[in-house]
Amino acid sequence: MDPPAKPEDDAFHPALSEPVGLQRGFQRARMPRTILPGFRLAMGCTLLYVGVIVLLPLAALLWQAADLGWAGFVTVVTGDRALAAFRVTVLSAFGATAINAVFGLALAWALVRYDFPGKRLLDALVDVPFALPTAVAGVALTALLAGNGWYGQLLEPLGIKVAYAPLGIVAAMTFTSLPFVVRSVQPVLEDLTAEVEEAAETLGAGQARIFASVIFPAIFPAFLAGCSLAFARSLGEFGAVIFIAGNQPFRTEIAALLVFIRLEEYDYPAAAAIASVMLGAAFLMLLVVNAIQLWSLRWTRTAS
Repeated sequence: MDPPAKPEDDAFHPALSEPVGLQRGFQRARMPRTILPGFRLAMGCTLLYVGVIVLLPLAALLWQAADLGWAGFVTVVTGDRALAAFRVTVLSAFGATAINAVFGLALAWALVRYDFPGKRLLDALVDVPFALPTAVAGVALTALLAGNGWYGQLLEPLGIKVAYAPLGIVAAMTFTSLPFVVRSVQPVLEDLTAEVEEAAETLGAGQARIFASVIFPAIFPAFLAGCSLAFARSLGEFGAVIFIAGNQPFRTEIAALLVFIRLEEYDYPAAAAIASVMLGAAFLMLLVVNAIQLWSLRWTRTAS
């Protein structure tokens, strides 16, 4: 009689409920490989960086605003000048974001879907607001849009005053926040395949229907992210705005400028209170945008 065979790695072990080889494979699968030196070290460095660079300055801002007390805080942020600055900032940011939502999407579409002379140059020019100092952008826009500028001398006879007016704030915010929409939508458009569009076209859908039903739902999360980043950048814009706005209280004075004025007056708690309101508005906007993106992704997966 032959001796009993020894159990191999992949054989079924009598004392176990599953093959030994499979167990070892599962153990290896539970240990993901990574190029980082270790989770604890990587997480520690990340938390240290976020704490020192982000959380600590925000905590100092809120601590400074807390010196006013609740009654003093409400008095500062609900003053007539502060409310006017908030209104000018938010409305101008909404206007700039709406313009960039339309023209930024159109520009990203043209750069992805068409070939034309100077395409690479135009693609490079999109990033100019990232590299150009905002103060330089404000001076350049003022020179162009003032009454004696190249564009201003054509617009003012038509009754359109841009420089030293609310439209100038919108123009400055639009210039500095345009790349966010373009660079958020452009890679998503590049990854879209033509098969889905061709299938919709074979079913009788027109170009407008294809864009509304096929393309836009696919790029909507990236489009919304780009618009939210553009809006957040517009809320905090300072250098490009102060040169073209005229900085007239109750008319063209933005919240960032009012914070700067309070700092020059050594009224640090009031400056921190106004800045904390803008900070809270930015966080609230990000929460709403993330919720909308999550809903959009779930809806897209359910529909597919």
